Amino acid sequence: MQTLSQILNDHPELALFLTLAIGYAVGKFRVGSFTLGSVAGCLIAGVLIGQTGVQVANDVKQAFFLLFLFAIGYRTGPQFFRSLNREALPQIAITVLVCVVGLAVVWALAALLGLKVGSAAGLLAGAMTESATVGVAIDTFRKTGAQEAVQRAFEADVATAFAVSYLVGVIATILVLSQLLPRLLARPLQEACAEMEAKLNAPSEGQTTGETARRAIEARSFVVDPRWVGMSVSDAEAQVPPGAKAYVEQIRRGKDIVAAYPDFRFETGDVVAVAGLRGLLVDQGAGIGREIDDAELLDIPTETLDVVVTKKSVIGKTLFELRREPEARTIFLRKITRLGEELPAYGGLKLERGDVMTIVGSRKHVEEAAAAVGYADRPTTATDMVYVAMFIFFGGVIGIPALRIGALELGLGVAVGTLLGGLVAGWLRARRRTFGFVPAATLWLFDSVGLSAFIACVGISAGPSFVSGLLASGPALVLITIVVVVASHGLAVLAGTRLFKMNEGVLLGTCCGAGTSAPALAAVQDVAKSSVPTLGYGLGYAIGNVLLALWGAVLVTALGSAG
Repeated sequence: MQTLSQILNDHPELALFLTLAIGYAVGKFRVGSFTLGSVAGCLIAGVLIGQTGVQVANDVKQAFFLLFLFAIGYRTGPQFFRSLNREALPQIAITVLVCVVGLAVVWALAALLGLKVGSAAGLLAGAMTESATVGVAIDTFRKTGAQEAVQRAFEADVATAFAVSYLVGVIATILVLSQLLPRLLARPLQEACAEMEAKLNAPSEGQTTGETARRAIEARSFVVDPRWVGMSVSDAEAQVPPGAKAYVEQIRRGKDIVAAYPDFRFETGDVVAVAGLRGLLVDQGAGIGREIDDAELLDIPTETLDVVVTKKSVIGKTLFELRREPEARTIFLRKITRLGEELPAYGGLKLERGDVMTIVGSRKHVEEAAAAVGYADRPTTATDMVYVAMFIFFGGVIGIPALRIGALELGLGVAVGTLLGGLVAGWLRARRRTFGFVPAATLWLFDSVGLSAFIACVGISAGPSFVSGLLASGPALVLITIVVVVASHGLAVLAGTRLFKMNEGVLLGTCCGAGTSAPALAAVQDVAKSSVPTLGYGLGYAIGNVLLALWGAVLVTALGSAG
């Protein structure tokens, strides 16, 4: 152990990677459906490694944190700016209420019980499960000009409070949103979600469908029935039942294979390749004609493509409306995601800028549909690092100017400036998809590793005093965390049902997003037996991330100014 301690103290960079290895391994431990997670795992590992006395340079810690903040902003930017409209006011109000009540409760109890500023900041971050609050609080405290020893004590208090309250906060948020609050609603959660599903699948202008837009797709070949002879392709496709989907892709006439076009008329002996929903082709195939296996005719180049919604002409339209567009005739929607969460593909779902639609069809038709909707987001490993680095730099620079009042510096700070830079970068990328590309894998690296490395560094710094701090304040932190979770989400659900008359499923999803808790969203969906809560999660998550990060600066400044 002495040899290992010596190695780590001589090479702090190795200590950091050892902490990450242990932290990610610990984070995978599962108890039932609950996992500790990489953040908590890396904090615990950092505390253990910190017992050796190793110190990691503050600049290294800050660099990782800035990458994490940029990733948050980049991912949520399109949804954040898109949400600033009158239609989204109820969800915005609920998100702000959750965040404000959380801040107010921590602020009041910290003042009442005499908690240290660092403990209050860590408590807020953990109870609201928002790790960015930790970094912003540390960055804000550093600007007070406190001595190095005082800064280290502050970080130790933050780490101790965060370690306790984060674990309690994750569990409490899951239980409160998925078990406690649904029991207090005026009607069962499943009933509320079923109502929303029916509303989003409601008939539109004579269309009748109770099905979602996602279906298994395939192509089959048929020798056309005599009753189709002389009929045009457009006439034949008009026979497809409302709510279903099928089209003629190409036709064999004799030895030739020709592309189908609307005015093409069938002749005796023609063989058609029909692409459509599997269930439809199975049920209605006999009406088309005798099915055969024409391998050459069915050898149609297909492509599955992610398309990012950016065109003004489709933003705000429902899937019902979009399916009537000419380009929608020959492609199929496999799934749709928003901020990384898959949405239920109900016909009444409105598209928003930055949504990612996964479509499938022949290569030609997929290209046409992508051009009509937005931008084809093909897999690539190339990251526009010029774009990333410049927005981190300029965002940080914007956050530097500050107003000094006594020992306090009032300003955005580099951390918050970088977060805002990421928001603008993500928003610009959604509007102009020709630059600023950051692949999902790279964004994960910035997000997960950036945050985990930062938290690991905090744990390492806090290591020597962590145990004593935990024994002294652990029980109080647990109780306060539970109060914060119950108060913030309880008042939000009360306001959402009584004041805004929101659908209960969407309301609980918004609360999950405001509390930045994906585990709670999964638990709520499981209880609801529905994906409806996902419809509220994205907006709450986008705004909640920004507000809760800002709260780190607000809380430290407020409690610091109060002495």
